[in-house]
Amino acid sequence: MFTFYDPQYASNMAEGVDAAFLIIFGISFFFLIGITAVMIWFIIRYHHKRHPKAVQIKESFALEVTWTVIPTILVMIMFYYGYIAFSPMRDIPADAMVVKTVAKMWSWEFEYPGNKLSTELILPINEPVVLEMTSLDVVHSLFISAFRVKEDVVPGTTHYMWFIPERLGNYEILCTEYCGLRHSFMESVARVVPREEFDVWLASVPEATNMDEGLIIMRQNACSGCHSMDGTKLVGPSFQGIYGKAETVLIDGTPAEIVVDSAYLYRAIVDPDYEIVEGYNKGLMKTYKGVIPEEDIQTIIKFLMTLQKE
Repeated sequence: MFTFYDPQYASNMAEGVDAAFLIIFGISFFFLIGITAVMIWFIIRYHHKRHPKAVQIKESFALEVTWTVIPTILVMIMFYYGYIAFSPMRDIPADAMVVKTVAKMWSWEFEYPGNKLSTELILPINEPVVLEMTSLDVVHSLFISAFRVKEDVVPGTTHYMWFIPERLGNYEILCTEYCGLRHSFMESVARVVPREEFDVWLASVPEATNMDEGLIIMRQNACSGCHSMDGTKLVGPSFQGIYGKAETVLIDGTPAEIVVDSAYLYRAIVDPDYEIVEGYNKGLMKTYKGVIPEEDIQTIIKFLMTLQKE
């Protein structure tokens, strides 16, 4: 694959994607200028002041062949470079490190070998990695522009993306499929580090099995996408110190004072629109009745009861 310039590519996929893009862009730009020039020439050449009487123009076989053959060749050229850029993206190396990637409204979660979880994508430089991507709710799309890789993440299916990071540094991860109210906040970071630094970091990450079971269930059901645990206001109230907290809620539009207890937490999970905390919107949370087993709901409630105020 040839290089138009020397940009020090951030991944092994970037050069092919850039080449295909520049070829398509160049052809499109040429025809934009060319067609615009021809249009201007036609306006001047065939202006009604020069030709007040309309004349029937006969067909031209040579012209029709020309504007059929040349665009066909150009389209095949664009297809060729697009294909040789896309084809390696489907050829996953057998030795690639697998990182399970979960998309949920509105955050990314990455699971490394050993059942270790992270909200950032930490990668060793010059080593292949494959992301096994699933969604817990709606369609998302993972995009790392510096690596020139992008893949939709669809509920009920597993999609794959692989690449080799080739430059140290931090690179933005975005969701490029509109996925709801906080779509623009669904971002993370891919950090490319030396292998030694990666090994130290991975060893320091606790196994998910050592985490509270209630927290694990909440993460599996995307609760952290709408509720923080540090007091930050998101789509829903923060879980920090929620148990025993006095709240003003709206019941059928009527304000009521309540104290958050286990019964309230249960109602908030199975019938979230019944009592809306003042300052938040109705209709944003779906019911989890029948989605989360009853015993798991009780496990979540027990976990929330342990979260204290800072």
